[in-house]
Amino acid sequence: MERSKYISELAKRVSEGRRFMQVVAGARQVGKTTIINQFLDSYPHDSIYESADSVTGSSRAWLEQVWNSARLKIRTGSPEVLLVIDEVQKLPDWSELVKKLWDEDSRSKANIKVILSGSSRLLIEKGLTESLHGRFELIQVPHWSFPEMREAFGFRLEEYIYFGGYPGPAPLIQEEKRWKSYLRDSIIETSISRDILMLTAITKPALLRQLFELGAAYSSQVLPFNKMLGSLTDAGNTVTLSHYLELLDQARFLGGLQKYSGSTQRSRSSSPKLQVYNNALFAAMCGKSFSESKAAPDLWGRFVESCVGSHLVNSCMESGLSLTYWRDGNDEVDFVIAEGDRLCGIEVKSGRRLSNKGMDVFKQRYPSAKVYVVSSQTAEGSGCIRLEDFLTLSPEVLL
Repeated sequence: MERSKYISELAKRVSEGRRFMQVVAGARQVGKTTIINQFLDSYPHDSIYESADSVTGSSRAWLEQVWNSARLKIRTGSPEVLLVIDEVQKLPDWSELVKKLWDEDSRSKANIKVILSGSSRLLIEKGLTESLHGRFELIQVPHWSFPEMREAFGFRLEEYIYFGGYPGPAPLIQEEKRWKSYLRDSIIETSISRDILMLTAITKPALLRQLFELGAAYSSQVLPFNKMLGSLTDAGNTVTLSHYLELLDQARFLGGLQKYSGSTQRSRSSSPKLQVYNNALFAAMCGKSFSESKAAPDLWGRFVESCVGSHLVNSCMESGLSLTYWRDGNDEVDFVIAEGDRLCGIEVKSGRRLSNKGMDVFKQRYPSAKVYVVSSQTAEGSGCIRLEDFLTLSPEVLL
């Protein structure tokens, strides 16, 4: 399906006179390749599309061969060539060679523009910031939003809350066993195996899988690392768990939101609030069906809060905003968005009881902060934002 916002952004950047590599990064199966291919359909000059996903033999020789094909088009009269390399992170030491080839073209004034794409932020951590500083612009592609899933697949709000935003298995939601099998085999296991374990030295791969399963099942809940240690087999120590959680976060799978305190040092040492990037991951690990989850008020309340959290982690990632939670004793605010000295607190309510004690204390502590309550059961005059409306908002408008 077309994600027109990202296609337009890619077209705008490539059409500019400046020569920068465009990097399209995001989780597996969020539509990166489709975005690029739909953009190429209207690209007015020569282009070459290659995927590194199935490269065998020397990856260095393959990359040089592909690049030389683009150079040949320039030498034979093409005014501009766009070279697309998909799944580039699969090539060992790709960034050093890309830097060498790019700089050679800069010196020879060969007008070859480049798009690199890959699954997850691990691609960036593994090369872009180290070798290609100042040579690329990044387009972050998040998971699919509620408006996108509604338009493309007719998702109702309750369906999006449970089944989340993966387009691949969306046609299977009426057959939950098939939907969960697709999710586990084609997305979860493939992402962990190919996007994390193959790219990073992991001493305890079974522990990383266990951490994902535990974290996804506890999405929207604060869980101290010492409690995680007691729930996992051969868990090692909190440093290992923190590192593995960071890798899952970089893969746009599972994050650990830190506590907001106005102090970076304090917030980084806090217990993380676990948050999936896509509520489908929560559904796959919670052990309950769609109908069973809706019938359990406490569980459904967690689904609603996790749905808000997944919307915020994806949209704040795009916007470069800080997303945390706040807690002081028994008082808590579900999410806090910050940019510089601008601050807002967000409380999520899924039932009829709309107590705002935590929000009141937060507002006393931070008088300039804006505060919002999001409710899935909003009564007229309550002052709450309807969940369906909130899921269409960009977080910048809340600050």
